Amino acid sequence: MDWTVKRDETKNQLRRLNGAIPDAARAFGGLGKAVKDGGVLEFKTKEFVALGIAVALRCEACIVLHIEALIRAEATRDEIGDVLAMSIQMGGGPAMMYAAKAMECYDALIAEKEAAE
Repeated sequence: MDWTVKRDETKNQLRRLNGAIPDAARAFGGLGKAVKDGGVLEFKTKEFVALGIAVALRCEACIVLHIEALIRAEATRDEIGDVLAMSIQMGGGPAMMYAAKAMECYDALIAEKEAAE
C-alpha cells in the first residue's frame, strides 16, 4: 500500500464528507479540538491512545492520520512500537496484522518527511 496516497485520499474523502454535512463535521471537529487541547495528558500521549484504538478497530484511514500526527509530534519508531505491542496484546491476531500496517505506514511517512528536509 502507498501510505502517502492513502493519507491524501483519506483527507480528500473527509473534505467531501465535511462539505456534505458541515454542521456535523464542525461539531465533531469541536469535540476533537476539546479532547486534544484539554485534559492532563499531552497531545502525543493522546495520539498514542488513538493509534492503539485505530489498530484494534482495524481502521487504515485512522492509522494513517494518527501516524502522521505522531510524526509531527516527533514520536520515535520505538515509541510507535511500544504502542503497537500493547495494541497486539489487547487485540490479538487481527491487531497484529494492523500493527504491521501501522509500522509500515510510519516507515513510509517518516521516509517522506526525511526526504523533504
